[in-house]
Amino acid sequence: MSFVDVPDVFIGATEDAHTFVVLNRPVPDANRLLTDAGFTTHKVNGRTIYLLPPTTAEEANEQAGTAMYGLLAHTHDLVDLSSTTQCSPHATEPEPDVRFTLTDTTLTATAITAEARSLLEQHGLTPSGHGTSYQPATPLNTADLLYAVVRAEAHAHALGITVRVELGIPTPDAIPVPSDPATGPAQRRTRCPDTTPVPRSPASASATAPGTERRH
Repeated sequence: MSFVDVPDVFIGATEDAHTFVVLNRPVPDANRLLTDAGFTTHKVNGRTIYLLPPTTAEEANEQAGTAMYGLLAHTHDLVDLSSTTQCSPHATEPEPDVRFTLTDTTLTATAITAEARSLLEQHGLTPSGHGTSYQPATPLNTADLLYAVVRAEAHAHALGITVRVELGIPTPDAIPVPSDPATGPAQRRTRCPDTTPVPRSPASASATAPGTERRH
């Protein structure tokens, strides 16, 4: 199973700056919500995905946020780890305080400040080498790896610690094939409590519905 198969809705980004959405179960009105927000449908490795082409972070944040709020009316099992929608006032992104690298079987993190290192340790990651690289203290399955990132990243944003999540997907064509239906749903239903995403930009934050929390 891939981490993109775990929640009902997964929002991510490829290394070539596409924003993508994967739906792992039918969500009412999802096709209209996503296409109205500017996403286009594509068949990739046997699954339908929704894509935004490379654009500015502000535009990607607005389009993804518009779609997300519509989807949240039908499910809160939504994970957004898209780096493409992170708004920054800088022309070039500075090195983040925390960088997560997530694959289907591994999670590593690096931290460049003491506060960031403390946060990783609070979330059960242990240092290796010279203390700037971190990994889970015990082996985790794919769903637990994903939600470890979601929890730590949400906590970092709440503290003003800058974060970047790298998913290791170079292009849309590399988005993993769907899980085996016979084995996927049992693990996919592993939920991460209180991790509904939060808006990335101040403009989006004003639209946050009561009781929801978007990650950015």
